[in-house]
Amino acid sequence: MNRNAKIQKLYDKRLKSARKKLNTSSKPRYICKADRAKMEEENSTEESSSKTS
Repeated sequence: MNRNAKIQKLYDKRLKSARKKLNTSSKPRYICKADRAKMEEENSTEESSSKTS
C-alpha cells in the first residue's frame, strides 16, 4: 500500500468516528428485564400509596 492510500485510509477512519459522535441515536437506552421489573414494582407501590392518602 502506498503512502497516499495509507493517509487517505487514516483520514476516512477519523472522519467516520467524528461523524459517529455527531450523529447520536434517538433510540432510548436499553434497560434489562430485572431493572424494568424493579421499576414497575416501585411505580405500583407509589401509586397504591398515593391512592390511600
